[in-house]
Amino acid sequence: MNSVLFKYAVGYIMIIVACLVLINIYPVMNMRSMLYESKRTAMQNQEAVIASSLASLAGLSADEVEKVISLIGDMGMTRIVITDSSARVLYDSSDNDGNVGKYALLPEVVSALGGNTAFSYEFTSAATKSRAAVPIMYKGKTIGSVYLYEYSVEEVELVSALRRNLGNISIAVFAASIMLAIILSRLMNVRLRSIVRAIKSVASGNYGSRIKVKGNDELDELANEFNALADRLQRTEELRQRFVSDASHELKTPLAGIRLLTDSIVQNDNMPPELLHEFVTDIGQEAERLSRITEKLLELTRLDVKRQEKLSAVDISEVINESMKMLRTLAENKNVSVTCELMEGCVIWANADDIHQVVFNIVENAIKYNVAGGNVRVLLYAKDGKANLIIDDTGVGIPAEDLPHIFDRFYRVDKARNSDVGGSGLGLAIVKDTVEKHGGTVEASRRESGGTRFYVVFPLYKEAKNE
Repeated sequence: MNSVLFKYAVGYIMIIVACLVLINIYPVMNMRSMLYESKRTAMQNQEAVIASSLASLAGLSADEVEKVISLIGDMGMTRIVITDSSARVLYDSSDNDGNVGKYALLPEVVSALGGNTAFSYEFTSAATKSRAAVPIMYKGKTIGSVYLYEYSVEEVELVSALRRNLGNISIAVFAASIMLAIILSRLMNVRLRSIVRAIKSVASGNYGSRIKVKGNDELDELANEFNALADRLQRTEELRQRFVSDASHELKTPLAGIRLLTDSIVQNDNMPPELLHEFVTDIGQEAERLSRITEKLLELTRLDVKRQEKLSAVDISEVINESMKMLRTLAENKNVSVTCELMEGCVIWANADDIHQVVFNIVENAIKYNVAGGNVRVLLYAKDGKANLIIDDTGVGIPAEDLPHIFDRFYRVDKARNSDVGGSGLGLAIVKDTVEKHGGTVEASRRESGGTRFYVVFPLYKEAKNE
Protein backbone atom coordinates (compact mmCIF):
# COMPACT_ATOMS: atom_id res chain seq x y z
CA MET A 1 0.00 0.00 0.00
CA ASN A 2 3.04 2.27 0.30
CA SER A 3 3.83 1.74 -3.36
CA VAL A 4 3.71 4.83 -5.57
CA LEU A 5 1.94 2.81 -8.24
CA PHE A 6 -0.71 1.67 -5.75
CA LYS A 7 -1.33 5.26 -4.69
CA TYR A 8 -1.43 6.34 -8.32
CA ALA A 9 -3.93 3.58 -9.18
CA VAL A 10 -6.14 4.42 -6.18
CA GLY A 11 -6.12 8.09 -7.08
CA TYR A 12 -6.93 7.26 -10.68
CA ILE A 13 -9.84 5.01 -9.64
CA MET A 14 -11.18 7.63 -7.20
CA ILE A 15 -11.24 10.21 -9.98
CA ILE A 16 -13.07 7.78 -12.25
CA VAL A 17 -15.60 6.97 -9.49
CA ALA A 18 -16.20 10.67 -8.81
CA CYS A 19 -16.78 11.30 -12.51
CA LEU A 20 -19.14 8.35 -12.78
CA VAL A 21 -21.13 9.50 -9.73
CA LEU A 22 -21.43 12.94 -11.27
CA ILE A 23 -22.50 11.42 -14.59
CA ASN A 24 -25.20 9.39 -12.86
CA ILE A 25 -26.54 12.26 -10.75
CA TYR A 26 -26.39 15.32 -12.96
CA PRO A 27 -28.29 14.04 -16.05
CA VAL A 28 -31.09 12.61 -13.87
CA MET A 29 -31.42 15.81 -11.86
CA ASN A 30 -31.31 17.86 -15.02
CA MET A 31 -33.96 15.68 -16.66
CA ARG A 32 -36.25 15.95 -13.64
CA SER A 33 -35.81 19.72 -13.68
CA MET A 34 -36.69 19.78 -17.37
CA LEU A 35 -39.79 17.64 -16.75
CA TYR A 36 -40.85 20.00 -13.97
CA GLU A 37 -40.53 23.10 -16.16
CA SER A 38 -42.16 21.40 -19.12
CA LYS A 39 -45.08 20.17 -17.03
CA ARG A 40 -45.59 23.53 -15.30
CA THR A 41 -45.66 25.41 -18.59
CA ALA A 42 -47.98 22.90 -20.26
CA MET A 43 -50.49 22.80 -17.38
CA GLN A 44 -50.52 26.57 -16.98
CA ASN A 45 -51.26 26.96 -20.69
CA GLN A 46 -54.05 24.41 -20.47
CA GLU A 47 -55.50 26.17 -17.42
CA ALA A 48 -55.35 29.48 -19.22
CA VAL A 49 -57.38 28.05 -22.12
CA ILE A 50 -60.06 26.68 -19.77
CA ALA A 51 -60.13 29.83 -17.64
CA SER A 52 -60.46 32.14 -20.63
CA SER A 53 -63.26 29.97 -22.06
CA LEU A 54 -65.18 30.11 -18.74
CA ALA A 55 -64.54 33.82 -18.20
CA SER A 56 -66.74 34.64 -21.19
CA LEU A 57 -69.76 33.38 -19.27
CA ALA A 58 -71.73 35.95 -17.35
CA GLY A 59 -71.93 33.58 -14.45
CA LEU A 60 -70.71 30.10 -13.58
CA SER A 61 -73.16 27.23 -13.27
CA ALA A 62 -72.65 23.49 -13.29
CA ASP A 63 -74.47 23.04 -16.60
CA GLU A 64 -72.68 25.80 -18.44
CA VAL A 65 -69.31 24.69 -17.13
CA GLU A 66 -69.93 21.12 -18.20
CA LYS A 67 -70.86 22.32 -21.71
CA VAL A 68 -67.66 24.29 -22.06
CA ILE A 69 -65.49 21.41 -20.78
CA SER A 70 -67.22 18.98 -23.12
CA LEU A 71 -66.26 21.22 -26.03
CA ILE A 72 -62.64 21.63 -24.87
CA GLY A 73 -62.04 18.05 -23.77
CA ASP A 74 -60.00 16.72 -20.84
CA MET A 75 -56.68 17.74 -22.48
CA GLY A 76 -55.06 14.55 -21.23
CA MET A 77 -55.52 15.51 -17.59
CA THR A 78 -56.30 12.93 -14.97
CA ARG A 79 -58.72 15.27 -13.21
CA ILE A 80 -60.25 18.69 -13.94
CA VAL A 81 -62.08 20.58 -11.20
CA ILE A 82 -63.99 23.85 -11.67
CA THR A 83 -65.14 25.79 -8.62
CA ASP A 84 -67.02 29.04 -8.06
CA SER A 85 -65.67 31.92 -6.01
CA SER A 86 -66.57 30.16 -2.76
CA ALA A 87 -64.63 26.98 -3.68
CA ARG A 88 -67.83 25.03 -4.29
CA VAL A 89 -67.30 22.37 -6.95
CA LEU A 90 -69.20 23.03 -10.19
CA TYR A 91 -67.46 20.39 -12.25
CA ASP A 92 -65.24 17.38 -11.47
CA SER A 93 -64.11 15.17 -14.33
CA SER A 94 -63.66 12.25 -11.94
CA ASP A 95 -66.83 12.77 -9.94
CA ASN A 96 -67.05 9.23 -8.66
CA ASP A 97 -67.98 10.29 -5.16
CA GLY A 98 -70.45 13.03 -6.03
CA ASN A 99 -68.12 15.93 -5.39
CA VAL A 100 -70.24 18.45 -7.31
CA GLY A 101 -71.77 20.82 -4.83
CA LYS A 102 -69.13 20.13 -2.21
CA TYR A 103 -66.31 22.45 -1.34
CA ALA A 104 -62.83 21.78 -2.67
CA LEU A 105 -60.52 23.18 -0.03
CA LEU A 106 -57.36 22.15 -1.83
CA PRO A 107 -54.25 24.35 -1.28
CA GLU A 108 -53.98 25.13 -4.98
CA VAL A 109 -57.68 26.06 -5.20
CA VAL A 110 -57.44 28.36 -2.19
CA SER A 111 -54.38 30.05 -3.72
CA ALA A 112 -56.18 30.47 -7.08
CA LEU A 113 -59.26 32.00 -5.46
CA GLY A 114 -56.91 34.46 -3.85
CA GLY A 115 -55.96 35.65 -7.33
CA ASN A 116 -52.71 33.67 -7.66
CA THR A 117 -51.55 30.82 -9.84
CA ALA A 118 -50.38 27.66 -8.11
CA PHE A 119 -48.33 24.67 -9.21
CA SER A 120 -46.88 21.66 -7.37
CA TYR A 121 -44.92 18.71 -8.71
CA GLU A 122 -44.24 15.46 -6.88
CA PHE A 123 -41.85 12.84 -8.22
CA THR A 124 -42.08 9.38 -6.62
CA SER A 125 -40.71 6.00 -7.50
CA ALA A 126 -44.12 5.00 -8.90
CA ALA A 127 -45.35 8.08 -10.76
CA THR A 128 -45.33 11.86 -11.01
CA LYS A 129 -48.16 13.93 -9.57
CA SER A 130 -48.73 17.40 -11.00
CA ARG A 131 -51.22 19.92 -9.57
CA ALA A 132 -52.01 23.37 -10.91
CA ALA A 133 -54.71 26.00 -10.35
CA VAL A 134 -55.53 29.44 -11.81
CA PRO A 135 -58.31 31.94 -11.03
CA ILE A 136 -61.21 32.59 -13.43
CA MET A 137 -61.45 36.34 -13.82
CA TYR A 138 -64.46 38.33 -15.02
CA LYS A 139 -64.21 42.11 -15.18
CA GLY A 140 -61.34 42.09 -12.72
CA LYS A 141 -63.11 39.87 -10.20
CA THR A 142 -62.38 36.24 -9.32
CA ILE A 143 -65.49 34.26 -10.09
CA GLY A 144 -64.00 30.79 -9.74
CA SER A 145 -60.94 28.58 -10.21
CA VAL A 146 -59.63 25.88 -12.52
CA TYR A 147 -57.78 23.00 -10.89
CA LEU A 148 -55.85 20.42 -12.93
CA TYR A 149 -54.31 17.19 -11.71
CA GLU A 150 -52.16 14.76 -13.68
CA TYR A 151 -50.89 11.36 -12.60
CA SER A 152 -48.16 10.07 -14.96
CA VAL A 153 -46.20 6.84 -14.95
CA GLU A 154 -44.36 7.45 -18.24
CA GLU A 155 -42.15 10.19 -16.85
CA VAL A 156 -40.92 8.00 -14.02
CA GLU A 157 -40.26 5.18 -16.46
CA LEU A 158 -38.33 7.58 -18.70
CA VAL A 159 -36.15 8.75 -15.82
CA SER A 160 -35.72 5.18 -14.58
CA ALA A 161 -34.64 4.06 -18.05
CA LEU A 162 -32.11 6.89 -18.20
CA ARG A 163 -30.81 5.93 -14.76
CA ARG A 164 -30.49 2.27 -15.75
CA ASN A 165 -28.65 3.13 -18.95
CA LEU A 166 -26.27 5.43 -17.10
CA GLY A 167 -25.73 2.75 -14.47
CA ASN A 168 -24.90 0.12 -17.07
CA ILE A 169 -22.54 2.51 -18.83
CA SER A 170 -20.91 3.42 -15.52
CA ILE A 171 -20.35 -0.23 -14.63
CA ALA A 172 -18.76 -0.87 -18.00
CA VAL A 173 -16.59 2.25 -17.75
CA PHE A 174 -15.58 1.40 -14.18
CA ALA A 175 -14.63 -2.16 -15.13
CA ALA A 176 -12.65 -0.91 -18.12
CA SER A 177 -10.95 1.68 -15.91
CA ILE A 178 -9.96 -0.95 -13.37
CA MET A 179 -8.52 -3.15 -16.11
CA LEU A 180 -6.69 -0.21 -17.65
CA ALA A 181 -5.34 0.85 -14.24
CA ILE A 182 -4.07 -2.68 -13.60
CA ILE A 183 -2.44 -2.93 -17.03
CA LEU A 184 -0.80 0.53 -16.79
CA SER A 185 0.32 -0.11 -13.21
CA ARG A 186 1.92 -3.41 -14.18
CA LEU A 187 3.64 -1.86 -17.19
CA MET A 188 4.96 1.03 -15.11
CA ASN A 189 5.89 -1.35 -12.31
CA VAL A 190 8.01 -3.44 -14.68
CA ARG A 191 9.85 -0.36 -15.94
CA LEU A 192 10.29 1.14 -12.47
CA ARG A 193 11.51 -2.19 -11.12
CA SER A 194 14.11 -2.38 -13.87
CA ILE A 195 15.32 1.12 -12.97
CA VAL A 196 15.44 0.25 -9.27
CA ARG A 197 17.33 -2.98 -10.00
CA ALA A 198 19.85 -1.11 -12.10
CA ILE A 199 20.32 1.55 -9.39
CA LYS A 200 20.86 -1.14 -6.73
CA SER A 201 23.28 -2.94 -9.01
CA VAL A 202 25.35 0.20 -9.55
CA ALA A 203 25.16 0.99 -5.82
CA SER A 204 26.65 -2.46 -5.11
CA GLY A 205 29.60 -1.68 -7.38
CA ASN A 206 28.46 -3.18 -10.71
CA TYR A 207 29.00 -0.06 -12.85
CA GLY A 208 28.26 -1.98 -16.04
CA SER A 209 24.52 -2.15 -15.36
CA ARG A 210 22.39 -0.36 -17.95
CA ILE A 211 18.66 0.11 -18.58
CA LYS A 212 17.17 -0.72 -21.97
CA VAL A 213 15.44 2.32 -23.47
CA LYS A 214 12.51 1.58 -25.79
CA GLY A 215 10.55 4.85 -26.02
CA ASN A 216 10.80 8.57 -25.37
CA ASP A 217 8.59 9.28 -22.37
CA GLU A 218 9.65 10.53 -18.93
CA LEU A 219 10.71 7.08 -17.69
CA ASP A 220 12.84 6.60 -20.79
CA GLU A 221 14.36 10.01 -20.19
CA LEU A 222 15.11 8.93 -16.62
CA ALA A 223 16.66 5.73 -17.94
CA ASN A 224 18.84 7.69 -20.36
CA GLU A 225 20.02 9.97 -17.57
CA PHE A 226 20.77 6.94 -15.39
CA ASN A 227 22.73 5.27 -18.18
CA ALA A 228 24.73 8.46 -18.73
CA LEU A 229 25.41 8.68 -15.00
CA ALA A 230 26.43 5.02 -14.90
CA ASP A 231 28.81 5.65 -17.81
CA ARG A 232 30.42 8.52 -15.92
CA LEU A 233 30.64 6.46 -12.74
CA GLN A 234 32.20 3.57 -14.63
CA ARG A 235 34.78 5.86 -16.25
CA THR A 236 35.47 7.49 -12.91
CA GLU A 237 35.90 4.12 -11.21
CA GLU A 238 38.23 2.93 -13.97
CA LEU A 239 40.26 6.12 -13.64
CA ARG A 240 40.29 5.77 -9.86
CA GLN A 241 41.50 2.18 -9.99
CA ARG A 242 44.10 3.09 -12.56
CA PHE A 243 45.12 6.13 -10.56
CA VAL A 244 45.46 4.12 -7.34
CA SER A 245 47.42 1.41 -9.15
CA ASP A 246 49.75 3.87 -10.86
CA ALA A 247 50.17 5.99 -7.73
CA SER A 248 50.98 2.88 -5.68
CA HIS A 249 53.51 1.80 -8.27
CA GLU A 250 55.12 5.24 -8.51
CA LEU A 251 55.34 5.63 -4.75
CA LYS A 252 56.53 2.06 -4.20
CA THR A 253 59.56 2.42 -6.50
CA PRO A 254 61.37 5.20 -4.59
CA LEU A 255 60.33 3.69 -1.27
CA ALA A 256 61.77 0.34 -2.28
CA GLY A 257 64.99 2.03 -3.35
CA ILE A 258 65.28 3.87 -0.04
CA ARG A 259 64.58 0.67 1.90
CA LEU A 260 67.19 -1.25 -0.08
CA LEU A 261 69.86 1.42 0.40
CA THR A 262 69.16 1.83 4.12
CA ASP A 263 69.25 -1.95 4.64
CA SER A 264 72.59 -2.08 2.87
CA ILE A 265 73.99 0.64 5.14
CA VAL A 266 72.66 -1.01 8.31
CA GLN A 267 73.93 -4.48 7.40
CA ASN A 268 77.42 -3.30 6.39
CA ASP A 269 79.35 -2.13 9.43
CA ASN A 270 82.60 -1.55 7.56
CA MET A 271 81.22 0.39 4.54
CA PRO A 272 83.82 2.74 3.02
CA PRO A 273 83.01 6.43 3.46
CA GLU A 274 82.88 6.99 -0.31
CA LEU A 275 80.28 4.21 -0.77
CA LEU A 276 78.32 5.43 2.26
CA HIS A 277 78.26 8.95 0.82
CA GLU A 278 77.02 7.56 -2.52
CA PHE A 279 74.25 5.56 -0.82
CA VAL A 280 73.14 8.56 1.23
CA THR A 281 73.13 10.70 -1.91
CA ASP A 282 70.99 8.10 -3.68
CA ILE A 283 68.61 8.03 -0.70
CA GLY A 284 68.30 11.81 -0.91
CA GLN A 285 67.55 11.63 -4.64
CA GLU A 286 64.89 8.97 -4.10
CA ALA A 287 63.37 11.02 -1.28
CA GLU A 288 63.34 14.09 -3.54
CA ARG A 289 61.65 12.05 -6.26
CA LEU A 290 59.09 10.80 -3.75
CA SER A 291 58.47 14.39 -2.65
CA ARG A 292 57.92 15.49 -6.26
CA ILE A 293 55.41 12.70 -6.90
CA THR A 294 53.55 13.52 -3.68
CA GLU A 295 53.35 17.22 -4.54
CA LYS A 296 52.01 16.49 -8.00
CA LEU A 297 49.44 14.06 -6.64
CA LEU A 298 48.28 16.76 -4.23
CA GLU A 299 48.12 19.23 -7.11
CA LEU A 300 45.96 16.86 -9.15
CA THR A 301 43.68 16.37 -6.14
CA ARG A 302 43.37 20.13 -5.81
CA LEU A 303 42.40 20.41 -9.48
CA ASP A 304 39.87 17.56 -9.18
CA VAL A 305 38.19 19.24 -6.22
CA LYS A 306 37.86 22.45 -8.31
CA ARG A 307 38.16 24.79 -5.38
CA GLN A 308 37.26 28.42 -5.93
CA GLU A 309 40.53 30.34 -6.18
CA LYS A 310 41.29 34.03 -6.37
CA LEU A 311 41.60 35.09 -10.02
CA SER A 312 43.18 38.24 -11.39
CA ALA A 313 44.50 39.75 -14.61
CA VAL A 314 47.71 37.86 -15.48
CA ASP A 315 50.19 38.95 -18.14
CA ILE A 316 51.49 35.69 -19.62
CA SER A 317 54.73 37.30 -20.79
CA GLU A 318 55.63 38.21 -17.21
CA VAL A 319 54.93 34.64 -16.06
CA ILE A 320 57.15 33.28 -18.86
CA ASN A 321 60.01 35.60 -17.91
CA GLU A 322 59.79 34.49 -14.26
CA SER A 323 59.79 30.83 -15.32
CA MET A 324 62.83 31.35 -17.54
CA LYS A 325 64.82 32.72 -14.58
CA MET A 326 64.14 29.50 -12.65
CA LEU A 327 64.94 27.24 -15.63
CA ARG A 328 68.10 29.04 -16.77
CA THR A 329 70.40 26.82 -14.68
CA LEU A 330 68.72 23.62 -15.95
CA ALA A 331 69.11 24.81 -19.56
CA GLU A 332 72.79 25.61 -19.03
CA ASN A 333 73.45 22.21 -17.46
CA LYS A 334 71.71 20.45 -20.38
CA ASN A 335 73.51 22.71 -22.91
CA VAL A 336 70.13 23.83 -24.35
CA SER A 337 69.45 27.38 -25.52
CA VAL A 338 66.05 28.99 -24.84
CA THR A 339 64.71 31.85 -27.00
CA CYS A 340 61.55 33.82 -26.28
CA GLU A 341 59.43 35.91 -28.64
CA LEU A 342 56.78 37.48 -26.42
CA MET A 343 54.04 39.92 -27.41
CA GLU A 344 53.14 42.35 -24.68
CA GLY A 345 49.53 42.74 -23.54
CA CYS A 346 48.56 39.06 -23.62
CA VAL A 347 46.54 39.35 -20.42
CA ILE A 348 44.19 36.60 -19.25
CA TRP A 349 41.86 36.21 -16.24
CA ALA A 350 43.46 33.44 -14.21
CA ASN A 351 45.43 32.36 -11.15
CA ALA A 352 49.05 33.44 -11.62
CA ASP A 353 50.51 30.38 -9.86
CA ASP A 354 48.52 28.03 -12.10
CA ILE A 355 49.76 29.73 -15.28
CA HIS A 356 53.32 29.63 -13.94
CA GLN A 357 52.97 25.89 -13.38
CA VAL A 358 51.71 25.37 -16.96
CA VAL A 359 54.63 27.29 -18.50
CA PHE A 360 57.19 25.79 -16.14
CA ASN A 361 56.15 22.16 -16.73
CA ILE A 362 56.09 22.40 -20.53
CA VAL A 363 59.37 24.33 -20.83
CA GLU A 364 61.03 22.09 -18.23
CA ASN A 365 60.09 18.99 -20.26
CA ALA A 366 61.29 20.70 -23.46
CA ILE A 367 64.70 21.23 -21.82
CA LYS A 368 64.91 17.83 -20.09
CA TYR A 369 64.09 15.78 -23.17
CA ASN A 370 66.22 17.84 -25.55
CA VAL A 371 69.57 16.94 -27.02
CA ALA A 372 72.87 18.58 -26.20
CA GLY A 373 73.16 21.78 -28.21
CA GLY A 374 69.40 21.79 -28.82
CA ASN A 375 67.03 24.71 -28.71
CA VAL A 376 63.71 25.60 -27.08
CA ARG A 377 61.62 28.36 -28.65
CA VAL A 378 58.79 30.08 -26.73
CA LEU A 379 56.38 32.14 -28.82
CA LEU A 380 53.51 34.24 -27.41
CA TYR A 381 51.04 36.30 -29.44
CA ALA A 382 47.41 37.44 -29.43
CA LYS A 383 44.94 36.73 -32.24
CA ASP A 384 41.14 36.72 -32.55
CA GLY A 385 40.62 37.36 -28.84
CA LYS A 386 42.91 34.49 -27.85
CA ALA A 387 46.32 34.32 -26.23
CA ASN A 388 48.42 31.78 -28.15
CA LEU A 389 51.45 30.15 -26.54
CA ILE A 390 53.69 27.89 -28.68
CA ILE A 391 56.64 25.98 -27.20
CA ASP A 392 58.89 24.17 -29.70
CA ASP A 393 61.88 21.98 -28.90
CA THR A 394 64.46 20.11 -30.92
CA GLY A 395 64.51 17.14 -28.58
CA VAL A 396 63.96 13.42 -28.95
CA GLY A 397 60.29 13.94 -29.89
CA ILE A 398 57.25 11.84 -29.00
CA PRO A 399 56.26 8.75 -31.03
CA ALA A 400 52.97 9.14 -32.91
CA GLU A 401 51.37 6.25 -31.00
CA ASP A 402 52.11 7.99 -27.69
CA LEU A 403 50.82 11.48 -28.58
CA PRO A 404 47.12 10.79 -27.75
CA HIS A 405 48.09 9.64 -24.23
CA ILE A 406 50.75 12.08 -23.03
CA PHE A 407 48.18 14.09 -21.03
CA ASP A 408 46.95 10.98 -19.19
CA ARG A 409 47.96 10.63 -15.58
CA PHE A 410 51.12 8.54 -14.97
CA TYR A 411 51.60 8.01 -18.69
CA ARG A 412 55.25 8.21 -19.71
CA VAL A 413 56.92 7.73 -23.05
CA ASP A 414 59.44 4.88 -22.84
CA LYS A 415 62.33 7.12 -23.92
CA ALA A 416 61.68 9.29 -20.92
CA ARG A 417 61.96 6.43 -18.41
CA ASN A 418 65.49 6.88 -17.19
CA SER A 419 67.06 7.70 -13.92
CA ASP A 420 68.50 11.00 -15.11
CA VAL A 421 65.15 12.52 -15.98
CA GLY A 422 63.04 10.83 -13.30
CA GLY A 423 59.63 11.88 -14.64
CA SER A 424 56.47 10.86 -12.82
CA GLY A 425 54.01 11.10 -15.70
CA LEU A 426 51.94 13.70 -13.81
CA GLY A 427 53.29 17.01 -15.11
CA LEU A 428 51.38 17.11 -18.41
CA ALA A 429 48.22 15.82 -16.73
CA ILE A 430 48.42 18.82 -14.39
CA VAL A 431 49.01 21.11 -17.38
CA LYS A 432 45.93 19.86 -19.19
CA ASP A 433 43.64 20.09 -16.14
CA THR A 434 44.92 23.57 -15.30
CA VAL A 435 44.53 24.93 -18.83
CA GLU A 436 40.99 23.55 -19.17
CA LYS A 437 40.08 24.94 -15.74
CA HIS A 438 40.86 28.42 -17.13
CA GLY A 439 38.78 27.87 -20.29
CA GLY A 440 41.75 27.11 -22.53
CA THR A 441 43.01 24.22 -24.65
CA VAL A 442 46.37 22.47 -25.00
CA GLU A 443 47.64 20.25 -27.82
CA ALA A 444 50.89 18.48 -28.68
CA SER A 445 52.26 17.48 -32.07
CA ARG A 446 55.45 16.25 -33.72
CA ARG A 447 57.57 18.78 -35.59
CA GLU A 448 58.64 17.89 -39.11
CA SER A 449 62.20 18.95 -38.36
CA GLY A 450 62.24 16.88 -35.16
CA GLY A 451 61.15 17.50 -31.63
CA THR A 452 57.78 18.41 -30.18
CA ARG A 453 55.44 21.41 -30.32
CA PHE A 454 53.01 22.33 -27.55
CA TYR A 455 50.20 24.73 -28.46
CA VAL A 456 48.32 26.39 -25.59
CA VAL A 457 45.37 28.78 -26.07
CA PHE A 458 43.68 30.98 -23.44
CA PRO A 459 40.81 33.49 -23.88
CA LEU A 460 42.09 37.04 -23.46
CA TYR A 461 41.05 38.99 -20.37
CA LYS A 462 38.39 41.23 -21.99
CA GLU A 463 36.63 38.32 -23.70
CA ALA A 464 36.75 36.19 -20.56
CA LYS A 465 35.35 39.02 -18.44
CA ASN A 466 32.42 39.60 -20.83
CA GLU A 467 31.45 35.94 -20.57
